[in-house]
Amino acid sequence: MQFGVFSVGDVTANPTTGTTVSEGERIKAMVAIALKAEEVGLDVFAQGEHHNPPFVPSSPTTQLAYVAARTSKIVLSTSTTLITTNDPVKIAEDYAMLQHLADGRVDLMMGRGNTGPVYPWFGQDIRNGIALAVENYALLRRLWREDVVDWEGKFRTPLQGFTATPRPLDDVPPFVWHGSIRSPEIAEQAAYYGDGFFHNNIFWPISHTKQMIDLYRRRFEHYGHGAADQAIVGLGGQIFMRKNSQDAVREFRPYFDNAPVYGHGPSLEDFSRETPLTVGSPQEVIERTLSFREHFGDYQRQLFLIDHAGLPLKTVLEQLDILGEEVVPVLRKEFAALKPAHVPDAPTHASLKAAAERARDLETIKEPTR
Repeated sequence: MQFGVFSVGDVTANPTTGTTVSEGERIKAMVAIALKAEEVGLDVFAQGEHHNPPFVPSSPTTQLAYVAARTSKIVLSTSTTLITTNDPVKIAEDYAMLQHLADGRVDLMMGRGNTGPVYPWFGQDIRNGIALAVENYALLRRLWREDVVDWEGKFRTPLQGFTATPRPLDDVPPFVWHGSIRSPEIAEQAAYYGDGFFHNNIFWPISHTKQMIDLYRRRFEHYGHGAADQAIVGLGGQIFMRKNSQDAVREFRPYFDNAPVYGHGPSLEDFSRETPLTVGSPQEVIERTLSFREHFGDYQRQLFLIDHAGLPLKTVLEQLDILGEEVVPVLRKEFAALKPAHVPDAPTHASLKAAAERARDLETIKEPTR
């Protein structure tokens, strides 16, 4: 199972000091978090894509390429790549380039985002959101898998004899997760292609998340990719830890109360009860995270949000130390002991490359009998 962190890249005032970091400082802080994540032994660093204040990560490939040059093991992912407003041709080329620079340590999470105004900024209509996600991704898959593409659709100009460059590393496209919190059509899309489904359940109760994941698992099996419990599932989560839970609650409360996304709404206690937000001791985070399996089954990727709401970089790096030293080693051991042998691990470039080579070898063996 993969464990990691994701960042939405918000620039938010620290409610305890009243200070706000600059955009440049926030961008460099995200790099520092990624480097620290590898240092403490996490598997994944993921970042979002936003094109509006107060967020800074408008160009994920630029930042992830910089991180790739300074790391050697950690998988670099997006926590959203906007499949609706980005040109699929540009996505195909940008992430294939990143694949080569990172020696394959790249995957993507496709999403529609949660900012309505982004659609007209990039010449699209939000009312076409689902249709754009379906058409653009279908084209993206062909661009990565076919050397020459002839294509015509509804939302962009046709392609004739087009080749996206560079080609994917080892002719193996990056693995794709489809991220959605509310759209069954996206769960269906992930199941249809046999891709991963990531439910970023940071704002949602267990009942809703379970409904979406169960739908994806049923449809994954329906399309013949394997049994329902073999579907590739990822989850989000929010945590804040200190040695004593009372200290964690006291320290985190002002950040929660003033956060742009949920401040001045439900209390910290109510939000913690209704969503995966866990503020407490490392043991409480371990127990809460292990409980996800009881509701959602065996899953492949767990990402934590730890750097939002104006938390200072020093505090975030302390959270990473706790994750790497006290939390993730226990979670790895416990989840591994519970996982049945037939449930796959999260796909990586190495595993996808090996599968492609086996498929080619099998095809070669069959060829003389045709």
